[in-house]
Amino acid sequence: MAGNNIILTGFMGTGKSTAGRILAEQLGWTFVDLDERIARSAGKAIPAIFAEDGEQAFRDLETDACRSLVEESRLVVATGGGAVLRAANREALEAAGTVICLEAASDAILQRVGKDAGRPMLGHPQSENDLQARIATLLEQRAPAYALAPHHVNTTSLTPDEVTQRILAITANLPEGARRLPVPPPASEDHGYDILIAEGLLHEAGSRLIAAGIQPGRCAVITNRTLAEHHLPALEASLAAVGFEPVVLLAPDGEAHKNLATVGELLEGLATAKLARNEPVIALGGGVIGDTAGFVAATWLRGAPFAQIPTTLLAMVDSSVGGKVGVDLPQGKNLVGAFKQPALVLIDPDTLRTLPPAEFRSGLAEVVKAGIIGDPQLFRELQSDGPASLPDMIGRAVRVKADIVRRDPYERGDRAWLNLGHTFGHALELYSNFSLRHGEAVSIGMVAAAALSERIGACDGSGDGHGLTDVLAEMLARLGLPTSYSFDEDAVLAGMGTDKKRRGRSLRFVVIERIGKVRVADHVAEDDVRSALSRIQRR
Repeated sequence: MAGNNIILTGFMGTGKSTAGRILAEQLGWTFVDLDERIARSAGKAIPAIFAEDGEQAFRDLETDACRSLVEESRLVVATGGGAVLRAANREALEAAGTVICLEAASDAILQRVGKDAGRPMLGHPQSENDLQARIATLLEQRAPAYALAPHHVNTTSLTPDEVTQRILAITANLPEGARRLPVPPPASEDHGYDILIAEGLLHEAGSRLIAAGIQPGRCAVITNRTLAEHHLPALEASLAAVGFEPVVLLAPDGEAHKNLATVGELLEGLATAKLARNEPVIALGGGVIGDTAGFVAATWLRGAPFAQIPTTLLAMVDSSVGGKVGVDLPQGKNLVGAFKQPALVLIDPDTLRTLPPAEFRSGLAEVVKAGIIGDPQLFRELQSDGPASLPDMIGRAVRVKADIVRRDPYERGDRAWLNLGHTFGHALELYSNFSLRHGEAVSIGMVAAAALSERIGACDGSGDGHGLTDVLAEMLARLGLPTSYSFDEDAVLAGMGTDKKRRGRSLRFVVIERIGKVRVADHVAEDDVRSALSRIQRR
């Protein structure tokens, strides 16, 4: 983009202010209503400027305001409907950032605007027909100026969130239908990162890394032999095409190798390659590769740039998002780790074509979890015919996690919700010596969490005439996921004792109040935990 701002222009009632505020919040930028800035500068409201000084005076103030944007950055700006009528304004806005014109059908504009006395250009219509005629006249007059905008989004039938997604895709030069989910930086860091979701993005990885601020040169690609066979040639070609020189490091495959021994081998590989501190580490793989490579990036020379290219559904919707990386110890999962924000998360659903069906089903458990936590409509769709498309399902699940991470980057509050089913699930994984896939263990763990929720009265237990536990178990089974397991109860309880989410010696559980709302329960009695475990005990 010409400048580091996003400029939304277009006719009144097309959603500039609504989308702009949402967009600014997601990016962590500042929202500017250009008319409000003009009013503050003039010391009077816009209608008063028109009434007392005339439209020409307002337009001169508008030109000054447009020119002032060139000196600023990280703004989302909503202009007035007539701001692009002057060539000088268009030139200033295009120099300040990416200009996107929002459009809508005249009927939609009429419904949104109504008889708004705060819009001087509408005059004082005596009837709805007069107002409709005035809108039609202004649209016709301004159409040539609006047509000059480099980008357009028709908002007639879109929700504000969908408008925001279209804008984000444009600013990232993504193909239509792609998603860009920005994750603003935590307070202690300077830069956030983008999560890009679109089919075919693996072939654009090199240029996307450059757009994310990573300079071409040497880089490390950490993957395993299976993934290297399927996806490494495309990644290497993409990197080489824009000047990257990849050093490939192969890690052993499987959760059993997500440990400090593998980390040590990979760090030695970086040392042998003499990778510098500013040269990135790229994870190409599932959750095991992403977690391990991220921990390597966090510890190599006290922190190297890091990018995630997840190739499993589970990694796409969960482990690649949020900046938590780490490895296991014999005593428990992810006990050694760090917070390491990536520079970019690049999700290409095409990579799932080589994923074994059992691994895909495993990832669905985390999609179900996202629905329970923050997207009831997604949960209902999974109960029936499923979401509209694979990218749509991935994007909505990622959105739930990204929104939570945005609010709570270091797991001091709401982020604990993402552990729904995990206290039970991690203990089962450990008990099975990781013969249970992570998603399978989470599936069983969510059934236990639902049973615990009913047991302690966190929810009313209802769900289409059946208990919440039964509804959830039926849905997971329909998706091909396990809902029970054979285990030694005391051994699994002991495994929970090493869970990293405990507070002191007390276990914490995420319980379900209803689909779309969860909370954390502390100090849960052992008898209640045993009761929940009995629900998933395969006899």
